[in-house]
Amino acid sequence: MSRKPPSRDQRQAGRESRDLLEQVKTIAQGLGDTFAPFCEVVVHDLTDPKNAILAIHNNLSGRQVGQPATELGLARIADPDYPQVVANYANTFADGRQAKSTSIGIKGPDGTYVAALCLNVDLTLFQAMQSLVGRFTRIETQDGTRESLNPAGPEAIRARIDEFAAQRATTPRALKTDDRRILLRELKDAGCLHVRHASDVIAAHLGVSRATVYASAK
Repeated sequence: MSRKPPSRDQRQAGRESRDLLEQVKTIAQGLGDTFAPFCEVVVHDLTDPKNAILAIHNNLSGRQVGQPATELGLARIADPDYPQVVANYANTFADGRQAKSTSIGIKGPDGTYVAALCLNVDLTLFQAMQSLVGRFTRIETQDGTRESLNPAGPEAIRARIDEFAAQRATTPRALKTDDRRILLRELKDAGCLHVRHASDVIAAHLGVSRATVYASAK
């Protein structure tokens, strides 16, 4: 029994599907070049699930062109209402490396899936980089060690006084004698008293004399 030749509509749909696949292959090449070598980019031809892999860039998974569709691809073939974009889901390469994957389904004119564009990011390097950055930025507290690399100016000194007073729910001029003494010692330890005209700035902001500043800072 001879097979019925495809109708004109079927031939047209076939041409449109091939055109779509060519466009997707071009996009995949651009993505692969952009995100090399950390991201594998794969084009699946869902019209031929047994030989679905049409192109693969930055091959991280060890798969080859012509291999069959994945479970996600088969799910799209079976259900046109399957989500078109499944983004950032956990995945694993054959050798156990962790991956982050995104799968984008491509529909033809009739609303059925004809292709999928998949991105698989190898997280191994990024996890190592995260660990290195964490070690590099870790700060170890040394008892009694205090230093500021920001040169204190009049505004910085006033801001420091305001912050000290605010922590005690008061204003700089309303600070108690003991608190003012603590503040002035902190300013001295921070090197603020070595700033030009610092004593005048502090005295004016606290509403005390320069002599009080010098005496309390001893």
